[in-house]
Amino acid sequence: MSDEKAVTIPAQAKSADSADGEILLKVSGLKRHFPIKKGLLQRQVGAVHAVDGIDFEVRAGETLGVVGESGCGKSTMGRLITRLDEPTAGTIEFEGKDITHLGVSGMRPMRRDVQMVFQDPYSSLNPRHTIGTIIGAPFRLQGVEPEGGIKKEVQRLLSVVGLNPEHYNRYPHEFSGGQRQRIGIARALALKPKLVVADEPVSALDVSIQAQVVNLMDDLQEELGLTYVIIAHDLSVVRHVSDRIAVMYLGKMVEIADRTSLYEAPMHPYTKALMSAVPIPDPKRRGAKSERILLRGDVPSPISPPSGCRFHTRCWKATEICKTTEPQLLELRPGQRVACHHPENFADQAPQDTVLLTAAKEASELVPDAVLEESAETSAAVAAEVAETTATKEPEAEKPSVTKAEETKVEKVEAQKVEKTEAAEKPSVTKVEETKVEKTEAAEKPSGTEVAETKVEKTEAAEKPSVTEVAETKAEKAGTEEVEKAEAEKPGTEKSGTEKAADDK
Repeated sequence: MSDEKAVTIPAQAKSADSADGEILLKVSGLKRHFPIKKGLLQRQVGAVHAVDGIDFEVRAGETLGVVGESGCGKSTMGRLITRLDEPTAGTIEFEGKDITHLGVSGMRPMRRDVQMVFQDPYSSLNPRHTIGTIIGAPFRLQGVEPEGGIKKEVQRLLSVVGLNPEHYNRYPHEFSGGQRQRIGIARALALKPKLVVADEPVSALDVSIQAQVVNLMDDLQEELGLTYVIIAHDLSVVRHVSDRIAVMYLGKMVEIADRTSLYEAPMHPYTKALMSAVPIPDPKRRGAKSERILLRGDVPSPISPPSGCRFHTRCWKATEICKTTEPQLLELRPGQRVACHHPENFADQAPQDTVLLTAAKEASELVPDAVLEESAETSAAVAAEVAETTATKEPEAEKPSVTKAEETKVEKVEAQKVEKTEAAEKPSVTKVEETKVEKTEAAEKPSGTEVAETKVEKTEAAEKPSVTEVAETKAEKAGTEEVEKAEAEKPGTEKSGTEKAADDK
C-alpha cells in the first residue's frame, strides 16, 4: 500500500449502535425453500430446503467465516443477508432494524451499509462497461457526489485495491482474474459500507493471488473498520481471516465457535471430519499414518432431508434419538455452540442411548481407531461398540501367528507325504495301462536294429546276382557265337560289293 493511500483513506465512522462488540447483524430462524412445480397448472409438488432455520449474529468489526460442503446453502444464506433474495421465513435484523421484508425503496438507503463481493469475478462485471463506469455506478444509483468528483474517487479506490489509476478507461477483459476480483472489492467499498458479504472471494484465484486478496481484505478491515461475512471452502484461508467460524450442513448451522476452539477441539462430528481433511504442510509427517475421517455416502438431497439430526445418516455416533429428535444449537462452552446429542470433547447429552444405528456401525468402519477411542470417552454407544470389536479381536490375537510362507511350506510337505504313501500302497491305473501297451507294442513290432538288418540284406540281394543266373548268361552267349560261325561257313552265300573288294585287296 502506498503512503498516499494511507493518508487519503478515511476510517469508517462507527455509530453508537455499531460500536466494537455490538451486534451488527442478527439472523433468527432464517429459511429459504425453492418450490418445485410440475404439470400444466404448475402446482407445487415439493421444495428444495436450501436454508432451513439458521440462527447466528455478527458483531461489528469481526469476521465470521462460513464453511461447509457444496450445496449446503452458504451462498443462498449470503444472498438472503444482503436481501438479494426473498426469505421464506425468519427475520434479519441490521443494527436492530428488521430488514426481512423491506421493499426496494426501503432497502435503497440500506444498500450503502450492506455490500457483497460475488464469487465469480468474470460474470459479476459487465463486459460492455469500463472499470470507471462499474466502480462509479454505486455513486450514481445512490445520488452521492464524492469530494473531487466521481472519477477522482474511483481512481483513489483503484489505488486502494492495488490497481493503477490509469486503468480507469479499460474494460474487464483486459484484466486477469485476480485484478477483476480487486475491481469487485473496490466496487463493494465505494460507499464505505459497514458489512461486506464475500462469497468465496478467492476460490477462483491461484495461490499467490489468493494471498494478495486476503491480505488486502485484512488491511482494509483495519483501516476502514469493516465487518466481514466470508463464505469459503478453503479451511486454511478461513482460519487465517476469521475470528469466529460457522459450520453448515444441509441448510443447518451445526456448530459456531471461535477459530481456536473449533480447530483444536471441535464438538460436532461433522466438524471433526472436516478438520481431519485439512492437509498438514509438514514433510516429516509424509510417512505418518493419516487420521483422515472418511464419511460414508453423499450428502442427502435437500428436497427430502433426513429426520432428526441431518447428519445421522453418515455419523459414526448416531443413536435412535439422533434419528427421531432434531438437536438444538446450544452453547455448551463459552463462545462455542453445537447442535449434537453426542458431541465430541464434551459430556454426552443423551447418555441413555447406548446402541448405535446400523448406519453408524457402517460409518465407523471408515473412522480410524484413534478417533473411535476418543469418541468412546464421551459416548456410551461408541464405547460399547469399541469393546465388542476388541473382544472379537482378542481370541484371534491369542492364536500363534504363522506367516503365510510357513503355512505354504507346511501344506507342501503334507501334500508330498500323502503322494508318497499313495504311490507306495497302490500303483496308479494309468501306469499299469501304460506298461501293458508297451509290452504289446514290443511283441508286435520288431525292434529298430532288426528292421535295419533286413533292409540291408534286401539291398545286397538285389545288387548281387545268383550263381545260376551267371551260368545261364554264359551258356546263352556261347550258343549265339556258334550259330553265327555256322551261318558264316555255309556255301552260296553272296557277299556285297564292298566285301568282295576287301577280299581282292
